[in-house]
Amino acid sequence: MATAVNTVKEKKPFSLGKWIKSRKGQQVLICGAFIIIPLLLLFVFTYLPFGKMVQFSFYKMKYTTPVDKRQFVGWKNYIDVFRRDDCFGALKLSLYYIVGALIQLVIALFLATILSFKVKGGNLFKGLMFFPYLISGIAIGFIFKFFYTRGFVFDTILQWCGFNLDNLPYWLKDQSVNNWSLVATSVWRYMGQMMVLFIGAIMSVDAELYEAANLDGANKLQQFKHIILPSIKTIVTLNIILAITGSLSAFEQPFVITTGANGTGTYFVIMNRIAHTSQKVGLASAMAVVLLIIILICAGLQQLFFKYVFRDANSEDESYKAKKARMKREKAMRKAQAKGGN
Repeated sequence: MATAVNTVKEKKPFSLGKWIKSRKGQQVLICGAFIIIPLLLLFVFTYLPFGKMVQFSFYKMKYTTPVDKRQFVGWKNYIDVFRRDDCFGALKLSLYYIVGALIQLVIALFLATILSFKVKGGNLFKGLMFFPYLISGIAIGFIFKFFYTRGFVFDTILQWCGFNLDNLPYWLKDQSVNNWSLVATSVWRYMGQMMVLFIGAIMSVDAELYEAANLDGANKLQQFKHIILPSIKTIVTLNIILAITGSLSAFEQPFVITTGANGTGTYFVIMNRIAHTSQKVGLASAMAVVLLIIILICAGLQQLFFKYVFRDANSEDESYKAKKARMKREKAMRKAQAKGGN
């Protein structure tokens, strides 16, 4: 009679070295490294400096002030941002750039709508429009500094058109036009980038939606309003956020072209002057925090605005998708009838 021997398998002790060498262990380590290292870098170089900046905004201090000698002033730096003429005036100056950014967006969307379809010489025009974005902002600043200088390129072109040099303003000194001159420089540089983003979004729209619209007798303007615009609302939103952010943080053009003189000092130029020339680190930190809050508020208002504007976009998009499905069914029926006839 055979006796049954119950053998209990002994569980092998866990070996960290073997687990690390195993395929599963290496996968976990690699995934963990790809997650932990970027988060660590993000914390060290983004969130930690931001936290320190918020902390500095409540103190009166310089870069060289010892920690024990920093003077806590509470909300005084934030109040000064809105009381000081240079800080609040620079904030109001951003309205020039916001207006320019909106004009830039409209022109870029118009050109993108045309260039998204087959146009002779369209690829060349896209390249020429996008090229300024590839140039360094400092280089563009020096180019336009000479472009707007009295008696140089721009004045020469206007003289060719019949204008008298004595009647032309000083484009970088006259405070009635100098900010618009800088805004024009910014528009020239960034319009190509915005246009390319719009073109990519418009070209991703399903061509059969245009066919469905043509069946309904929709003209080009109606197709733009009911097909293109609702389909690219995400890119429109992104471009507006980038435009507002760029308008509030304009720095390179006014800093290089005019160094912020003659009423052209933008918020970032004044912040740079207060932080590095005047060594008022607390006030400059408060300005940065205020700018972040303004950008967040603008982004929130913009989201509400587009939610209202495109409130019927989904239903219109669904109606065109229904027409597209109907067209497919009709094509399938015609093919079936053709086969049946044969």
